[in-house]
Amino acid sequence: MTFTIITFGCKVNTYESEMMKERLEKHGYQYTTKEEANITIINTCTVTNTADKKSKKMVRHIKKNNPQTILIVAGCSSENKKEEYSNMGIDILLGNKDKSKIVELIEEFRNLQKPITKFYHTRNLPFEDMFIERFTSHARAFLKIQDGCNNFCSYCIIPYVRGTIRSKKMEIALQEAEKLVENGHSEIVLTGIHTGSYGTNYNYDLTDLIHEMSKIEKLQRIRISSIEITELTDKFLEELRNNPKICNHLHIPLQAGSDEILKKMNRKYDLAYFEEKCLRLKNIRPNISITTDIIVGHPYETTELFEQTLNTARKINFSKIHAFPYSKRENTASAKMDHQVEEGEKKHRNHLLVELSKELENNYAKQFIGKETEVLIEERKDNAAYGHTSNYLYVKIPNTTNKNNFISVKIIDIQDSYLIGEEITR
Repeated sequence: MTFTIITFGCKVNTYESEMMKERLEKHGYQYTTKEEANITIINTCTVTNTADKKSKKMVRHIKKNNPQTILIVAGCSSENKKEEYSNMGIDILLGNKDKSKIVELIEEFRNLQKPITKFYHTRNLPFEDMFIERFTSHARAFLKIQDGCNNFCSYCIIPYVRGTIRSKKMEIALQEAEKLVENGHSEIVLTGIHTGSYGTNYNYDLTDLIHEMSKIEKLQRIRISSIEITELTDKFLEELRNNPKICNHLHIPLQAGSDEILKKMNRKYDLAYFEEKCLRLKNIRPNISITTDIIVGHPYETTELFEQTLNTARKINFSKIHAFPYSKRENTASAKMDHQVEEGEKKHRNHLLVELSKELENNYAKQFIGKETEVLIEERKDNAAYGHTSNYLYVKIPNTTNKNNFISVKIIDIQDSYLIGEEITR
């Protein structure tokens, strides 16, 4: 039987979809990108209202265009909107648990021909072990090491749909990393819902995992998908100073550039703390790329406070900003607040922040023109190769080598959303 997987949302979902794909293929199912697949899995996202709408729209689209498919829906949106999805005629409906049992669930449905629905109380779940041997959708391999979140930022629904923080055991994470490297992945991206909390309730932490993983000989880069500023401990900073395998890029969510809104958001730091830690990072690695997430239009954000956010972003000098208009998530603390910002104003502020991000990106990239760097080739098209540097600059290299190799390049220009590099032959 053929199957296809449609994935919305974050790197964790991408990893979990890859895991389901690998397990199904090992049991004789054939992957296809065609919509006419015998089995369709939709891995949903609920981080914003738009994400929910996209997920539900895809369910309706598949029901209309491929009514004979065995339709499986899982993930954060189905976890958050159980009742809505239960009325959409889905064959197998899951939340965020039991994705690792995808083969058994499909076999059960095929045998009984009855809909299956499985949801659990999301708090205090054990870590659901998932293990992949190769990552087929990216040259860089994602490795999920953690799940859940205990922060309860006032705007965020994710702790309610992903549960409490829990971690993959270090020995299993290291075995998985070794297998991925053995199968040709020389860069691993450590990912989770709250990646920096890795190791909670064990006698090790994220820094320990990175230190041990760095001993894998053919592994050249370790990238962290995202880390909170409060998790940049002295221990981590020392590892960053001494471990060249850690990528020269950290994604650190700021979320708001004013102390007043940070407090409303229930974030665990103030601006002075955030800025001081960023300065320490730049003292350790002067050319480090610090990217961030910022939400605009959170309740109580005035025009003046938004201007403060713009000024903060300039002061810290991020290399890229992922800008998001605030999305009112039902049952969160922010949704119950007064002084909600009008939608048109949120879009206007988001546009201004995106324009600032383009300016900062360009300023950061220009520093590297004329310099040599290493690029991991991730794809080839139109007689050129494309890939990322350690500091996550996207580079186009005409007339060059095969996918998934590191090559040395000299950056010669900036064009649109990428840099132009030429391969250095010695």
